[in-house]
Amino acid sequence: MNIALLGYGKMGKEIERLAIEMGHSIVFKGKSDWKNEDLEQAEIVIEFSSPEAGFENVIRCLALKIPIVSGTTGWHHSLPEAIAFCNKVDGSFFYASNYSLGVNIFFALNQTLARWMANFPQFSPSILELHHSMKKDIPSGTAISIAEDILKNHSQFNSWTTENVKDQLKIESIREGEIPGTHSVRYQSQTDEIHIEHISHGRDAFAKGALLAAEFLKDKKGFYQMNDLLNLNL
Repeated sequence: MNIALLGYGKMGKEIERLAIEMGHSIVFKGKSDWKNEDLEQAEIVIEFSSPEAGFENVIRCLALKIPIVSGTTGWHHSLPEAIAFCNKVDGSFFYASNYSLGVNIFFALNQTLARWMANFPQFSPSILELHHSMKKDIPSGTAISIAEDILKNHSQFNSWTTENVKDQLKIESIREGEIPGTHSVRYQSQTDEIHIEHISHGRDAFAKGALLAAEFLKDKKGFYQMNDLLNLNL
């Protein structure tokens, strides 16, 4: 495939390296001020930019009828609008807050555990996420996805927070060093604790997942997520 990269930071460079190894071609790589003609040779766009640019990049690519795979977080509140625009223009759009295959299996486990634990109100859930000091969005998009999946499957809370607020699911965020990404969910009672955790060891897991999503999306129409790619029956 001829791939254009929007966002050429550490993730963009890792995607470029793996894409070339997999036999794909990178026809454009840029950050924020790209022009429509920059994507003329692109069969698909992979977008890991910034929270400020993510939504606009998706909308512009969809308007140009270029399939786009987006992994930019921090603009989750506008995702329904992007999906609606994709459907309106008969576009091709793949979005995930995290492209690691392991994380998405963790998502499925988290949803199942939340359904089970809804029957045991003595266990109170909480979320902890750790990332490198340069990550801008707090909490991470992955942590928000984990929280929203708990809220859908567990009746104890109806919203999440980053503070200590009664009757709200807390997300604690830590930013330090070069941590690629760690996410954990704890259910704690007065007598014991259940703990599930996913630890990323590097960016290659995310890059591989994004490239698999690009291969999956090519020649498809509509909006897709990792559950579609992995065929997880949730």
